[in-house]
Amino acid sequence: MQAPEIEIGILFAPRITFRLNGTFICKGKSYQGEYTLTREGENYRLAGSTGTESVHLPLEFQPEDYAAADFDLMDVTIGIHFHWERQETQKFKGTLRLIDEGEHLTAVNRLPLEDYLRSVISSEMKATSYIELLKAHAVISRSWLLAQKAKAKKLDGTYRSGYQNEQEYIRWYDREDHRNFDVCADDHCQRYQGITRACTPAVHEAVERTQGEVLTYGGDICDARFSKCCGGATERFENTWEAVPHPYLTSLFDAPAKKTADLSREEDARAWILSAPPAFCHTDDRAILAEVLNDYDLETRHFFRWTENRTAGELSALMREKLGIDFGDILDLVPVERGNSGRIIRLLVKGSRQSLTIGKELAIRKALSPTHLYSSAFVVEKEGDTFTFHGAGWGHGVGLCQIGAAVMSAQGYGYRDILQHYFKGSEITKIY
Repeated sequence: MQAPEIEIGILFAPRITFRLNGTFICKGKSYQGEYTLTREGENYRLAGSTGTESVHLPLEFQPEDYAAADFDLMDVTIGIHFHWERQETQKFKGTLRLIDEGEHLTAVNRLPLEDYLRSVISSEMKATSYIELLKAHAVISRSWLLAQKAKAKKLDGTYRSGYQNEQEYIRWYDREDHRNFDVCADDHCQRYQGITRACTPAVHEAVERTQGEVLTYGGDICDARFSKCCGGATERFENTWEAVPHPYLTSLFDAPAKKTADLSREEDARAWILSAPPAFCHTDDRAILAEVLNDYDLETRHFFRWTENRTAGELSALMREKLGIDFGDILDLVPVERGNSGRIIRLLVKGSRQSLTIGKELAIRKALSPTHLYSSAFVVEKEGDTFTFHGAGWGHGVGLCQIGAAVMSAQGYGYRDILQHYFKGSEITKIY
């Protein structure tokens, strides 16, 4: 097998402005400089350094010299709907493809998988991270991407990522949200910010030393998930996405010593979340965090344990906006089911107009925050009109814990040890 090329959806907007640094070829013509693509009714206009012309989509700008040319995309939104959301100008290698997806125009980048990985591990974590962490992330990012490409071939029109009836609103978010490219460039899939983030010799070494290596289980490439901080315990795949167990994505405590608490039990989950148990990801070492977290992630200082407050009125308005459901006054929030990490999978929302169980974890996080709650591993205290959320971890908690893996690397664990800790029973297999 040879390393494949992949396509990443980068920018979704009513108009797209880009700068071609070097010569690019599109439909037999040469282009350089800055351009803006707009849609006017059923027509498309490309305005830039070569004048204004009517064009037909898709457009594909291929670099005449891959090594010497790159392109910039203006106003790329990162951290979409998360608390660190912002816009950046980003730089990319490879081919720029522009398509119309109906609701918006979309900019897609096509390039070789190994070049993509150099950016991913510099975007998800700092390019100055510990080498063993970078190698571990190269393997799981490669595995996840190839697993998603394989999964896309199996999807058909009958697949549904949730359901709703009079008792429940259940939704999860995964690969099926993208039809016209392999993956997106934001946290929905995995961060890819082109060559905007510094790519260090350590990043090149991590990708080269692990070239073609993936995690496998039973001969299949693992759907290797990861999140920022598990909060001390990782979650099972089927509790977060579709109900398909993955033996290598089970729940485990993020510590070298075994623990026996059953965090799916309400009393155990409450005691766990309201405490600060030892774990690899339980660190306040700013030197480690500054070594591995990009600047906008460092803005989030409390993620192992955190607290947020919402009024009943705020929660009611959020749920009308996020779910399209009018609960009236929010009277209570009751955990119905927790996963093995203490994350709430199904939450009963009691309102003055109706009561409904919502899930899964990301739907809960979106519904209870203007952006997202850090995780769904929380307990709620109500006093008067105010709901206080005491929570654990940052992200869905499935698979590798990035902060935990960073601490393991700092403590001298090798990338194979890190991967075996988080993906029990998996093997590292070189496929090209």
